[in-house]
Amino acid sequence: MNELETRKVNCPYCGESIDILIDCSIPEQNYIEDCQVCCRPINFDVTVDHEGDISVIVTNENE
Repeated sequence: MNELETRKVNCPYCGESIDILIDCSIPEQNYIEDCQVCCRPINFDVTVDHEGDISVIVTNENE
């Protein structure tokens, strides 16, 4: 399995589709990254299970 995977998510602020890069070697990740379109901070909650399935939940800073 490739350790880096690209996923598309929708910004919780402006709704634009953005590409993010996920490091699949880390099973649980929680971080903040600015939207590439509107520059507002997005909370990312990323989980990679033992089979390599990726779950990405994005929320705004007030959720």
